[in-house]
Amino acid sequence: MRYPHFLALALALGGTGLVATTDTAAQTARSVRETAEASMTLTGKIDIGTDGHVTGFQLDHADELSADLAAFVQHQVQAWQFQPVVDNGTAVATQTPVTLRLLSQPGPGGAGDTVRVAAASFSKYDPENTSRVTSSELRSPAYPRNLAAIRAKGEVLLLVKVGRDGTVDDVVAEQVNLRVVGKENQMRQVRNEFARASVSAARSWTFRPPTTGRLKDAESWTVRIPVRYMMGERTPYGTWEAYIPGPRERAPWRTSQAGEDAAPDLLTAGGIYMADLDDGPRLLTPLGI
Repeated sequence: MRYPHFLALALALGGTGLVATTDTAAQTARSVRETAEASMTLTGKIDIGTDGHVTGFQLDHADELSADLAAFVQHQVQAWQFQPVVDNGTAVATQTPVTLRLLSQPGPGGAGDTVRVAAASFSKYDPENTSRVTSSELRSPAYPRNLAAIRAKGEVLLLVKVGRDGTVDDVVAEQVNLRVVGKENQMRQVRNEFARASVSAARSWTFRPPTTGRLKDAESWTVRIPVRYMMGERTPYGTWEAYIPGPRERAPWRTSQAGEDAAPDLLTAGGIYMADLDDGPRLLTPLGI
């Protein structure tokens, strides 16, 4: 789907756009636009028939979106095919929650921004679920003072290795997306500051390991935790959020690539997400087409 000015608009908005650092003269608007992305997170419920086809989709707060964007999302989801859900050997109809991440990127040759469904999640964090890693004590990282002074904002996606006793065996900043624009060395410094603050805080976190389910006897568990540095700002539902995506880092203890489409703006802040567990309905339709 193409829109003429979605990404340009998101970049221009003061509350959800990009804040410039000092000394950005060498970075042109064109070079920023070539690397910038804008995303929107939407939620809803999907009805899945016994053959795996979508029989219904209820998009939350559809009236808060433009009619053509709501119709685009509705059309995309209605065309999805899931692996049939089986209960006691019989395919059954079911309903699943869904969190969708829309991504807007500049189209070639100024032809307009391309909007696509970039990711989908069919589970929500439940702090009472004993088959998952849940939080015991997660103290929020301190906002780096020098970054707060320039109103730098961003999101850090942490990968945390949780040991059998609930303490952190290892942690890595998998990705840092920034809402600040500057020279590459400036942006690298900001990413490093946000990553250090998040990793330092995470090392003292404690968790409740699973006591039920198929992963309760694992030697360790890997979870994803998003950390948002947003100067106390909240993004209204259905709003495009512009950012400069950072490089992805691999955790040295992981061999699986499960969930590598995860992003901070898809995962809800305050949640803990099992990186190697996806027991929701299996989507067979490729995303982003």
